[in-house]
Amino acid sequence: MISRRIIRTKVLQILYAHVSTPEKQISASENELHFSIQKTYDLYHLLLSLPIELSDYADKLIELRKQKNFPTQAELNPNLKFVSNRLIKKLRNNKDLGTFVQKNKVNWVNSQELVKKIYQSMVESEPYLNYLNSIEDNFQADRRFCEDFFAEILLKNEYVFNEFEEQSIYWNDDLDFVVSMVIKTLKKFREENNINDHLSSLYKDEEDRDFTVKLFRKTLAKSGENRKTIEAYTKNWDVDRVATMDILIMELALTELTEFPSVPIKVTLNEYIELAKYYSTQRSSVFINGVLDRITKDFKEQGLIVKAGRGLLEG
Repeated sequence: MISRRIIRTKVLQILYAHVSTPEKQISASENELHFSIQKTYDLYHLLLSLPIELSDYADKLIELRKQKNFPTQAELNPNLKFVSNRLIKKLRNNKDLGTFVQKNKVNWVNSQELVKKIYQSMVESEPYLNYLNSIEDNFQADRRFCEDFFAEILLKNEYVFNEFEEQSIYWNDDLDFVVSMVIKTLKKFREENNINDHLSSLYKDEEDRDFTVKLFRKTLAKSGENRKTIEAYTKNWDVDRVATMDILIMELALTELTEFPSVPIKVTLNEYIELAKYYSTQRSSVFINGVLDRITKDFKEQGLIVKAGRGLLEG
């Protein structure tokens, strides 16, 4: 499922694009937000299908090597552990994955060169060699290798990052998030399950879907009010010279603090400070942290931040 961290990131990205294009309609930007989130979900399914693609590629190589005029003993009797991986077999037979891939045309058909490079990177890696040479041969070992593939091989391949970013502007900064989603999904797979293993839904629930729309709309609606608040708490700064991204991060944080009573203050502050570290400079994150901290303390005293639920007011 799309986490709230990804939702916040997507809303920030689309808001930045929106304010950078004054003539753009709000409805068009909102549609782009939904499209951007859907593209992240596409990437989730694309990555889940990657082990299947790599297994097929490995199988073809094995057959080609056997057909050589003078194949070696190793080529005639290859290690079949990877192509026989039980977890990959479950992915191959997964109805949800197969249906989504076919319906949305999410596949590796036009990315065979990338598949080849990922495969070469995999077979030269320590996790792969350890997996092939291990005497442990069961579903748990197969699943553990698939998890290691995503975390230790795919994420550490700079070429992969560049290729995904070139394939879709909506996949910029998505790979880390989506790989974590994929690994969480793989951990749920069990060898004994006879029914179809369910994949993550687009949103955890309707509350998250509503959170996405409300955060976007409310931040735009409260932009003037939030900007005045930020100006009041940055008197020693020329707010027009503060980076647009920094302003937007603070506007989003203020909107969430005041409009979402079920979200703890500490969660909101931590999330937007992390976004500031990623999308701004270290100096910006310290600046944003200081401004939001002062605003939060005053707003709590003035009753402008109202949280529903025990413990939610603690900042």
